[in-house]
Amino acid sequence: MLLNYIKISFRNFGKQRLFSGLNIFGLGIGMAAVWLMVLYVADELSYDRFHEKADRIVRVAQHVTWDESSFNVPLTSAPFSVAFKNDYPEIENTVRINPEGGGALKYGKNEVVANDIYFTDASVFDVFSLPVLYGNAKTALTQPQKIVLTKTLAEKLFKDASLAIGKTVMFSNNFPNVVTAVIEDIPSNSHLKFSALRSLPPDYTAGWQQFELYTYLLLKKGTDSKQFEKKLAGFFPKYLRKELGNVSYQMELQPLTSIHLHSQMEFELSPNGNVNTVYVFSAIALLILLIACINYVNLYTARSLKRIREVGVRKSIGSERSQLIGQFLTESLIMTILSGIVAFLLVTAFLPLFNQLAEKSLTIGHQNNVLSALLASAFVLLVGLLSGMYPALRFSGFRPVNALKGQVGGQVGSNYFRKSLVVFQFSATVVMIACSAVVYRQIHFVNNKDLGFNKSQVLVFHIDKNEVRNQVRSIKEKLSQSPFIESIAASSNPIGTNKVGSSGMFMEKENGEMTQSTQIVQKLAVDWDFIKTMEINLLAGRNFFNDSEADLSASAMVNESLVKKQGWTNAVGKKIRYFIDDKGNTKEARIVGVISDFHTYSLQHKIEPLVLQLPAPQDQDNIYVRIAPQKTTEALAFLRQAYKEFDPEATLDFHFLDENFAQQYQSEKRQGDIMLTFAILAVLIACLGLFGLAAFSAESRTKEIGVRKVLGASVQSVVLLLSKDFIKLVLIAIVVGTPVSVYAMTEWLKSFEYRETLSWWIFAAAGLIAIVIALLTVSAQALKSALMNPVKSLRSE
Repeated sequence: MLLNYIKISFRNFGKQRLFSGLNIFGLGIGMAAVWLMVLYVADELSYDRFHEKADRIVRVAQHVTWDESSFNVPLTSAPFSVAFKNDYPEIENTVRINPEGGGALKYGKNEVVANDIYFTDASVFDVFSLPVLYGNAKTALTQPQKIVLTKTLAEKLFKDASLAIGKTVMFSNNFPNVVTAVIEDIPSNSHLKFSALRSLPPDYTAGWQQFELYTYLLLKKGTDSKQFEKKLAGFFPKYLRKELGNVSYQMELQPLTSIHLHSQMEFELSPNGNVNTVYVFSAIALLILLIACINYVNLYTARSLKRIREVGVRKSIGSERSQLIGQFLTESLIMTILSGIVAFLLVTAFLPLFNQLAEKSLTIGHQNNVLSALLASAFVLLVGLLSGMYPALRFSGFRPVNALKGQVGGQVGSNYFRKSLVVFQFSATVVMIACSAVVYRQIHFVNNKDLGFNKSQVLVFHIDKNEVRNQVRSIKEKLSQSPFIESIAASSNPIGTNKVGSSGMFMEKENGEMTQSTQIVQKLAVDWDFIKTMEINLLAGRNFFNDSEADLSASAMVNESLVKKQGWTNAVGKKIRYFIDDKGNTKEARIVGVISDFHTYSLQHKIEPLVLQLPAPQDQDNIYVRIAPQKTTEALAFLRQAYKEFDPEATLDFHFLDENFAQQYQSEKRQGDIMLTFAILAVLIACLGLFGLAAFSAESRTKEIGVRKVLGASVQSVVLLLSKDFIKLVLIAIVVGTPVSVYAMTEWLKSFEYRETLSWWIFAAAGLIAIVIALLTVSAQALKSALMNPVKSLRSE
């Protein structure tokens, strides 16, 4: 019996090649979209889960608020670790990570610049799972001046990673480190991304307020992290109140496996994902699948109406209702299996492009994603069976006499059902088109907004060696000899990378008194050429003097946001006071100038109060070079050659400043690209369904069209007759989808402190695009029917 069902199914597919092809291909696209998104979401959810003790590892974060200031950071200071071990028996172990261990490594003639090197405790191997290829994990970092290399870095330095053990590599400051172990490369699905680990000095200490490292806790088995977090309420009054004063303080324990998707603080170790992005992409993928399934149900149900007489013949010769149901379900099952094959071929073909789009390295067999894909496929098969169940139950229940006459009763409910599905499809399409447009418009806005300085034609590079940093003056003089270079400046941090530090400072009030508590401000050390090079406006006072010892030790410049926050009528001459060590010693500086606000971070962050000071020689490790227009190639060639006089072995890693800022929006741009891709898929699938329904409608009204043409109807009137009902449905879809897209994009834009306004024309354009697409899809089939010979139309059965 089953073989007979299969034979008849393929015979019907052959008779209805157009509809069968539309169904199989449309559903296959939906399954492929879900499959790709399952791979993406599974990878995002897998971050840091490869560590054997991942369920017991937490990271310490701090939330501090006072007056109108606050900071929320995943950072701690050195003493935290010791205090945790001494006071809380629930903690099995701790490990500290300081990411400032990078530089230029050299062994013999081989030199590699690696800025992703961490200082850490020897306990890092007890807390995290870091497979050791060569060496001994237990002793690898127990002594100072030891280093553990990843396999890739070891191969770059020694060609053969097994030869690295016991060798001494020299850092940029000629600081020797002995290689004690080589470990496997860190998986891509980890928020800890490093190429080497260096040992923290055993006596490493710093003040309680020097928040410069990351502390991870390994909790003992059975310890509930949320309950333990409540117990940490006593940590602040015991250790930090005398340091921070009367502030609102909360310590947070972040589960290791939640950091990538749920932690969006400043000073993250690496760019994190966002759980909302996972939700949105999952919803989009399911929406695509739902649109494909709607097509399937719509076309299958509509086409099944043509088989009423077949049902009558079968029942009249003795077929049981269960046999008819089996026939319909078999056809549905075969069609979904064929769709699954199409989906597999599409995923195989387009996965490399998707990886490029999503910046991933996914494979069809990625981790447990095969199981996930099978579950997704099983879901689609279930939908296929359910969609086959509807016509099976409905049509198998007709009486043979009525079925042979083609009398199926009232179809009003069925028509409304199909129309509502079309409305849903195009509502989703309108939402996705509008959302994609808003995302791209916002990305264009942030990339072209005035940042308060001129970012064009400015490149930044980092000086890795300490001895070269002491020659910054000579470097600037050498570079200024080129006609291709307009100006050069130095600073302690590169702007546009979310790496500008913050500090607590006391501020002089208008009445001459100092504030009782520190005010959190951004702090950036820049030389006297920074304002000129960046083309920042000086609003009051003066710039730093060149070669001024007084300015180096006791002068500062501030931005207008700090002036407004402090309520100063004249900021020039006001004093600021800040801590210089962990013993409570402070130093004062006077404000000599006020500059206009400029962005140091992405436009997702509000411009914060900023203090500029002159850098010490060792802090001048970031060089800004403004290049003459249209002279980039010549300037880069000169710069590389000139720099070799100071560091012959250096390979400068240039970054243009506008690229630094653009990099901050890569996540949003990636969201827009993926959303646009899936919007195109949604449009394609919806068009397939609309084309099929239009073809069915035209076929059902063949004789009517013939009669109208015999009576003198024009081709245009016939096209309008067949098109207007579908256009009405698209108009309803626009009315339904527009409010949804407005709400969704209003919420999304809230993640930007500076954002483009939502304009009505974006949503009008999305609706117009949907109408045009629908009109082109339907009109093609309508025109074909309108041009048919009326004699053939009247003879058709």
